[in-house]
Amino acid sequence: MGKLTREVVVEQALEIGDAEGLQAVTIRRLAQELGVTPMALYWHFKNKELLAIGMADHLVEGFVIEEDYASPWQDQLRELVSGLVRVLRRHPCAAEVLSEVDHMAVPNFLRVWDTSLGLAIQARFSYEESCLISKYLLQGAIALAAGPMSRRSPGLSDQERAENLRLRRVNFQSLPPDVYPHIVEMAVPLVEGGSADLYDTFGVDLLVAGIESLSLRRGDG
Repeated sequence: MGKLTREVVVEQALEIGDAEGLQAVTIRRLAQELGVTPMALYWHFKNKELLAIGMADHLVEGFVIEEDYASPWQDQLRELVSGLVRVLRRHPCAAEVLSEVDHMAVPNFLRVWDTSLGLAIQARFSYEESCLISKYLLQGAIALAAGPMSRRSPGLSDQERAENLRLRRVNFQSLPPDVYPHIVEMAVPLVEGGSADLYDTFGVDLLVAGIESLSLRRGDG
């Protein structure tokens, strides 16, 4: 193994988290995987909480959307949300990691958050409304990124995952059709969810279109 850097540690932690879930990421497990002693890791991360913050920061590292007052805020907002989904989608454990940390402690996430606030202000929402919009957008992007990935069920084989999906589909289809007609009729897409591309683009459209519609209703668009 080469030099033990923060980046090496974080990438190994994300690899474990992607495969087995965040609960499998421990200092001891990381030390075993990297072939070092736990003390060697404490040089970079004093505890698992700081490790999780490092993982979260690494997830968003390199994703920079700067405000551009010459471009429509709607286009910038769509680029921010879709880009964040795309970045987080690289790691199945991303949503779990971000749910475990204080976003105020994650510099790279703060930059994305700050940009979303600025774009909401460009759309002429109040400070209070902009704070809410930024929270809805960022949480929505995290949820979108977790969607199809969450069905992977870390630790299960492809055959086991397929069987889980089949059982869920059967459960939906077994509901009384006179009581839940639409759930029964749409059991397959409810369980399988369609393509990841449709999931992402439709989800981003819903998030951004809602803000555009509200802005237009106020005559600010």
